[in-house]
Amino acid sequence: MAARADDGVFDPEGVSWTRVSPRLATVRRVGSAIGALVPLVPAVLLAVLLDRWWVLLLWLPFAAVGVLRQVVIGRQVAAIGYAERDDDLLVRQGLLFRTLVVVPYGRMQYVDVTAGPVDRWAGIATVQLHTASAGTDASIPGLPPAEAERLRDRLASRGEARMAGL
Repeated sequence: MAARADDGVFDPEGVSWTRVSPRLATVRRVGSAIGALVPLVPAVLLAVLLDRWWVLLLWLPFAAVGVLRQVVIGRQVAAIGYAERDDDLLVRQGLLFRTLVVVPYGRMQYVDVTAGPVDRWAGIATVQLHTASAGTDASIPGLPPAEAERLRDRLASRGEARMAGL
């Protein structure tokens, strides 16, 4: 994909981005498919109770949105990345509404690693960074557990080293 004029803000020069696991896309696609199927249940019940097959057509807009969502999820996950620099961590995400969060190591208060049941099934975890300012909190979803643990330990040690220097 060609670089756009505004990419400089979201892709600082000399930064090597680490992408999240593609398993995150699978988890999000499964959740989206389940969400799209929920409206199908009442449509089928109405079609059976009213003996009108055309009632199933009420579900078509939900199906169309579900198909579009399946395509977009892959691109959304591919847009998530993080980069460790000497003094801070960069976290980016978003396609239409892009976000770049810069978290200085010295501002980190604590780092969480979380994984719900579906995440554990898929073999991914989320690293959540907490700072004194909620505006600089960031999360990195879709990391393999070993990478999440490594990143948590590395960020915690870098944060402690920067805090000790104050």
